[in-house]
Amino acid sequence: MERWNKRVAVVTGASSGIGAAIVRHLANKGLIVVGLARRAERIQALRNEVEPSARNRVHALRCDMRNEAEIVAAFKEIEAKHGPVAVLVNNAGIGRASSLLDEGNSQDARDIVETNILGIVYATREAFRSMKANGGTGHVFLINSVAGHRVPSVLNMPMNLYSPSKYAVTAMAEVYRQEFTNMQTQVKITSISPGFVDTEIITPAMAEKIADMPRLQADDIADALIYCLQTPPHVQIHELTIKPVGEKI
Repeated sequence: MERWNKRVAVVTGASSGIGAAIVRHLANKGLIVVGLARRAERIQALRNEVEPSARNRVHALRCDMRNEAEIVAAFKEIEAKHGPVAVLVNNAGIGRASSLLDEGNSQDARDIVETNILGIVYATREAFRSMKANGGTGHVFLINSVAGHRVPSVLNMPMNLYSPSKYAVTAMAEVYRQEFTNMQTQVKITSISPGFVDTEIITPAMAEKIADMPRLQADDIADALIYCLQTPPHVQIHELTIKPVGEKI
């Protein structure tokens, strides 16, 4: 991890769950971490959850990942205040408990596409620009899902475009791998696909149905990301799937 010491990492959707866990782990490992989320005050509170020596390395910016202009402005501010981006964690993602056949589901569909797909496009574009201009190295992570490889049916609950959006993320990982190479850089891409994770995305209605299901913790995903980040420069973990023992999804 020494080569990442005091370099800048950006984590989207950093206010809770997997994103918050990743912020804590990266800061404790010596990186300067900027969390992006609509609830920036919750990222600031994470300073109290890291090692004392890491508290001044945690920073927050309010940013709606559906808004391209806000994302562009955020990355400009990050570079101006903290330096070039070395690591990007595209963690922001949402689901909606509506059917594709429901009337009036248009906003749910737009929110998912704009957050889960276009938010990645805008953030990765801005981060890569910084990486390429500053040595052509870096690491981009996509927090994907097992639902991006197989449409789950075990929960028997509608989730609108959630699974299709994660299938797009799976394809995007390969597109980025090819484009990073074609641009003659050493930037890595890693897609991490968790199974069921115990986070705030679980609604009370879901909690009742899944009470007995095995689940991962957010720290499990953060641990996996750190493992991928510390691989040698010539090693790229393209896809990492993580499931709790006994999961049936």
